[in-house]
Amino acid sequence: MDFRLPDETDRWRDELRAFLRAELPDGFEGDDDFFDDEEQAPFARAFLRKLGERAWLAPPWPREYGGMGATALEQMILNEELAWHRAPSGGRLFTIGITGPTVLAHGTEEQKARLLPEMASGAAWYCQGFSEPETGSDLASLATRAVRDGDDYVLNGQKIWTSNAHLADRMIVLARTDPEARKHRGISAFILDMRAPGVAVQAVPNIAYRNDFNQVFFEDVRVPARDLLGGENNGWRVAMTVLDYERSNIAAISGARRTVADLVGWARAEHGGRRPWDDAHVRGTLAGLHAEGEIGRLVAWRTAWLQSRGEVPNYEASMGKVWMAMYGIKVANAGVNLMGAYGQLAPGSKWAQLRGRVETAYLLAVSGPIAGGAAEIQRDIIAQRGLGLPRG
Repeated sequence: MDFRLPDETDRWRDELRAFLRAELPDGFEGDDDFFDDEEQAPFARAFLRKLGERAWLAPPWPREYGGMGATALEQMILNEELAWHRAPSGGRLFTIGITGPTVLAHGTEEQKARLLPEMASGAAWYCQGFSEPETGSDLASLATRAVRDGDDYVLNGQKIWTSNAHLADRMIVLARTDPEARKHRGISAFILDMRAPGVAVQAVPNIAYRNDFNQVFFEDVRVPARDLLGGENNGWRVAMTVLDYERSNIAAISGARRTVADLVGWARAEHGGRRPWDDAHVRGTLAGLHAEGEIGRLVAWRTAWLQSRGEVPNYEASMGKVWMAMYGIKVANAGVNLMGAYGQLAPGSKWAQLRGRVETAYLLAVSGPIAGGAAEIQRDIIAQRGLGLPRG
């Protein structure tokens, strides 16, 4: 991996940081992951449109689609800086980081010209309809059906754990189009209008009482055939592209690194007549977390570097996914133990420290090794495709 960045890329990062300092209100504290609640949504939409006006929202995309014509390295810089500054994201990961590159890889020229500019401008937010109540890690067993009817497909079924569905404008959704084919070969991918008749969204509150997840129901939803992505019964290839991009995300690592920096600042202050920082064990724990965050950052950067060279970082993305998930758990555990009773207070409590982020992170971290592909599956990918080991 080449660790050097071109001079113009460094200059652009400085411009981006100046933009973030100017656009985010003093003391602004958005979500430190890729979800935004409904109170944040209007500000998030306006903020992302400002990035889109500068062609900064999707740096590596061709200029004709609203991008900068840059590389995956610039996209990684954007993701890292937005997460570090806790800027509102509005489902940007699903839109720009996942769906857009998938459309670039599998879409028709008409689809690219129609769909990509509205993503790059910040006008359209996407969500991802893969998991179902009976289909989690075994994604190929999905039961949602899409039946061709003239110029449309008629969609029936259900998705669950659909992040951001309550705010999204569109969904990239998988459905079975050939029930007679082997399960991997009878699936198709579609771009779905979330406002189409027959689409219903129901919140699934999580353990932190946040509305990040949703169930989505489809009852005789008509999807125009022009919104079939990648060809009929070719949805598995589309899905694998989606997951590779999802697992190469640096935002969660950057957000966790910011939390470590916040914990260092908290430990250096006096609480109850003592400074936690004076304890060698506390300093050692935080130093270890800082070092692990830098390792995770480099893993994510290597993934982006490979993408910038036109390579497909399959097992490398899985390495980043596993590291990111386990690092999030370590940071959250260390935080609640360091802060003691303060670390158990939720956002909204007047006594909560660091806006209650540590308590929220602790509750949410347990889902990290599951979301986006279970850690066990990622380790299989690393073993087989990275190390060349045989199937067990």
